Amino acid sequence: QVQLVESGGGLVQAGDSLRLSCAASGRTFSSYVVGWFRQAPGKEREFVAGISRSGVDTAYSDSVKGRFTISRDNAKNTVYLQMSSLKPEDAAVYYCAMTSRNNYYSRDPNYYDYWGQGTQVTVSS
Repeated sequence: QVQLVESGGGLVQAGDSLRLSCAASGRTFSSYVVGWFRQAPGKEREFVAGISRSGVDTAYSDSVKGRFTISRDNAKNTVYLQMSSLKPEDAAVYYCAMTSRNNYYSRDPNYYDYWGQGTQVTVSS
């Protein structure tokens, strides 16, 4: 059973940066693709970024492209989401999710098998 723990959330001002981490248990972390999602109150969970098993391939939603960077360190079983130029509309609970079924990430949250508990990001204007 894979367990994911997100960390790094907090309260920041618009324009600030924040780095989220997603630490995974298990010895086969490099077999999983990872996605970051977020969910604001009253809204559906939305795809933010995805990364392939090796970390070579990444994808972003249009709303964060150019501001957020996803990366992973397979030796540390950790995926990161570096967020820059944060906006109030980026405020949400951020979740990481993983699956090993294929080596591509999906924007569909139903594609993923394992989820973390989420970390809150609040951005003040």
